[in-house]
Amino acid sequence: MSEATQQPNYFEFYDLPIQFKPDQNAVKAKFYALSKQYHPDFYANESEEKQQEVLDLSTLNNKAYQTLSNAKKSLKYVLELKGIVATDEGYQLSQNFLMEMMDINEALMDMEFEPDAEKLIQVKRDVETIEKDLASELEDLKIQFDQDPENSEALLPVIKDNFYRQKYIDRIRERL
Repeated sequence: MSEATQQPNYFEFYDLPIQFKPDQNAVKAKFYALSKQYHPDFYANESEEKQQEVLDLSTLNNKAYQTLSNAKKSLKYVLELKGIVATDEGYQLSQNFLMEMMDINEALMDMEFEPDAEKLIQVKRDVETIEKDLASELEDLKIQFDQDPENSEALLPVIKDNFYRQKYIDRIRERL
């Protein structure tokens, strides 16, 4: 358990290094092995205490798999594990990014009153471009971090900023 969070460490549970892009074959293999090991049917004749322990481990295994096999959940999880992102944190995005988003939000508000198909297509293109740039930047950062986690702590604030910019874009995407 990390001190920054009160959640279990799925990487320790699966005996994997902390990475933004964990080896999916290893994640799957560990999930299936532990699913068999902690299957409640094998403990039907055990004490209630032991049955509950196995059920808890089975639940932990399912949560670990759901998190580590999903890129977005895994990203957020690693940032939380490292104490970089806190739940309901009021993170301040850069002024440049916010100005860019203000233009997009204004365009969306204008279109609520005056629908404009061409303008909508352009806004969607702009958002897609931003999304692609963020995804590309994040991919590079993840690779750099995963190659040398011990010496890559300085990348975490940059990854965090990317994470929050992507969350902002996701909210705009929902409005589109």
